[in-house]
Amino acid sequence: MSLRFLMPAQDGAPPARSPLADPAAAAGAATEVRDGWEVAVSFGDPAGEAAACAESVGFADLSHLTKLELQGAPAAIAAALGGDAPAEQSPSGSTLGLARRDAGVWRCPLTPAKALLMAAPEHADAARAGLDDVRVCDLTGAWGALAVVGPQARELFARFCAVDLRERALPVRGFRPASVARTPGYVLREGAERFLMIFGAAYGAYTWEVVADAAERLGGRPVGLDALPAVEEAAHA
Repeated sequence: MSLRFLMPAQDGAPPARSPLADPAAAAGAATEVRDGWEVAVSFGDPAGEAAACAESVGFADLSHLTKLELQGAPAAIAAALGGDAPAEQSPSGSTLGLARRDAGVWRCPLTPAKALLMAAPEHADAARAGLDDVRVCDLTGAWGALAVVGPQARELFARFCAVDLRERALPVRGFRPASVARTPGYVLREGAERFLMIFGAAYGAYTWEVVADAAERLGGRPVGLDALPAVEEAAHA
């Protein structure tokens, strides 16, 4: 199965669409084309969307993020991650990947020989810079992404996966593989109350249904990209 339709538009082609585009449209998303992607910018209630992120939980489609998997010698991977060790110890004593955010790029360790870089399209060039010594596979179209934001974010995850998101197990910048809604994925803790969930693009409609159902039961809702800047600074502090 080709995933080319999920890749950013080139040479006047139609914009790339998220694997969540159809369920988001059914939920009332208003979209715009940004950086070659059709993205959900609002669900018709900016105040309500911002309130959900501040008071309960909001989830936003970030599938347009550039996602690059790196493979190479441990020293080269460490250099691509910014010189940090590929893995560190969590406060609980288990091995835990700690991501680094630099120039708008999340640099996330997977193994000593593998890493994942993620960035908004405007930072894609920064993500691709300096990678001559590693093998790069662009998985932008293969992985979907959801930002989960708000004081009920952990409780939302608890409704559909067993990953431990408590502070001692997943501090800010913590990154780990996880079973999300019974499918393989990753979770990155971007801030105190903000998480980035990575999931297989083929499970887009299913993932939306699971997350939306859990959020509704907590008083949460889907939110557009334009609802996120209000929490952006706190998330990356």
